[in-house]
Amino acid sequence: MEFLTVEIEKPEDVNVILGQSHFIKTVEDVYEALVGTSPHLRFGIAFCEASGPCLVRRAGNDEELISLAVTNATAIGAGHSFIVFLREGFPVNVLNQLKQVPEVCRIYCATANPVEVIIVQTERGRGIAGVVDGASPLGVETDEDAVARHELLRKIGYKL
Repeated sequence: MEFLTVEIEKPEDVNVILGQSHFIKTVEDVYEALVGTSPHLRFGIAFCEASGPCLVRRAGNDEELISLAVTNATAIGAGHSFIVFLREGFPVNVLNQLKQVPEVCRIYCATANPVEVIIVQTERGRGIAGVVDGASPLGVETDEDAVARHELLRKIGYKL
């Protein structure tokens, strides 16, 4: 067994969701879940099929994001993993819908941060052991930081 890391390649203005599912139907069901959340949401999906022809399946409504998803899914190469790239929307707006897709087993991360995927390589293939999402903490929130957090969440409409 060997551990590898794969850095997710993406522009700064794009969010990524990485997960695991269990069936080829994932691509169409994730597409339907996303397209129903917002008429403005732009996205690309790629799914690594783990049996049969073992293809990277793809869908979406933005060719650039579909291509980005295929490139990253191919680099990860873990069976039954899927990756979604989003523009003009955020993971917080779609995660509940994705978690309701019957094939979705796990969400590893949903972020705009830089991401490294920790891969386990065996003779059988690859699996995702985990992710490194962003950077490590540099300190503990001060009272002023807490006030700034509260103000930001209200300014962008996530809290009243």
